Amino acid sequence: MRRSIEVADIFNAYGAAYREKNGAKMPLSHFRAMGAIEICRTSELGGHVDECDGCGYLRISYNSCRNRHCPKCQCLDKERWLQARKRELLPVPYFHVVFTIPNKLRPIALRNQRIFYNLLFKAVSETLQELSRDPKHLGAQIGFIAILHTWSQTLMDHPHIHCIVPGGGLSPDGMRWISGKKKFFIRVEVLSRLFRGKLLYYLKKLYYSEALKFPGKIKPLSRQTAFEKLLTELYGQEWVVYCKPPFNNVETVIDYLGRYTHRVAISNHRLLTLKDGQVSFTYRDSGDNDKIKVMCLDALEFIGRFLLHILPEGFMKVRHYGILSNRNKKTKLARCRQLLGVESKPDHERTENESWEDLLERVTGIDPRICPKCGKGKMVFKELLAATCSRSPP
Repeated sequence: MRRSIEVADIFNAYGAAYREKNGAKMPLSHFRAMGAIEICRTSELGGHVDECDGCGYLRISYNSCRNRHCPKCQCLDKERWLQARKRELLPVPYFHVVFTIPNKLRPIALRNQRIFYNLLFKAVSETLQELSRDPKHLGAQIGFIAILHTWSQTLMDHPHIHCIVPGGGLSPDGMRWISGKKKFFIRVEVLSRLFRGKLLYYLKKLYYSEALKFPGKIKPLSRQTAFEKLLTELYGQEWVVYCKPPFNNVETVIDYLGRYTHRVAISNHRLLTLKDGQVSFTYRDSGDNDKIKVMCLDALEFIGRFLLHILPEGFMKVRHYGILSNRNKKTKLARCRQLLGVESKPDHERTENESWEDLLERVTGIDPRICPKCGKGKMVFKELLAATCSRSPP
């Protein structure tokens, strides 16, 4: 069922005005995302018509834009991704660890997205893997999934990385599974300080290689004295890294992964109204015991905040490390499963794809093959609908 208001409605109503005002400084990725969201599941992308073989009811289905920033195009992709990850889960506790950066780094991150987000992944992955290899903490090679988020509940820029980490790892000789403690096997203070050191060290190298840009309001930071002063200040702060309690079972892990991997800046279900140029939506106020509140923004401001979170073209926001990396799945991950007594499924079962009809029925409880009008007939393909825009339909 369609929501009464969607991100697409806001873009269609006020996107042209936003582009007219800001088009000169908008990157191409923003134009593409806006255009895709505006025409998603409309006649412009074409579609097809199905007809009930019983009552003759006709149903028109328009193609989706498949843009990864579109709130309407994530559900089935998310479910397929989760099914693949479910086959890789181990029968051990899993932890959710979150790495954040100080507020004063956010303007630099926003103006250097690709290079800074890659740096963030690098610092997080090296921190977790280096400390877990240390016998003082675990003495094993771990694996984890790292997911980049760039937004706060109010759509402001807030880059941080969520990590889903198994509670243990493979011994250096590959002969044992080494289990971690009931609490996370590395203290958050230790994680925080090494993460801080690594990120600031690499950031300093980028500065002196002249890879960072300092346009607009952060131009003063391009001066060496100002940048060095900022680094000194950041070295003196305690950075926020936190670990949530371990998950109880595999199903909980999958549920959590689904919440974080394919989310966009805001979901359509949080939108309330679009009236008189104002957009209202719900948000969770972490500073007030996570109370649900309502925020109202000018439509152009809402669009601007949404576009802060359009990732650079081709940027990978979900990455796998250690025993869960692609090059280790068939060797080290398989060895872990063997040591933990987990049977591997035959190759044909692992690669078998679930049809989109079966997947949709499993996720929503609605079988798209059954006529929604009479409830008895079967929907049969009748004809294609040609796209009316220049782009090729997905």
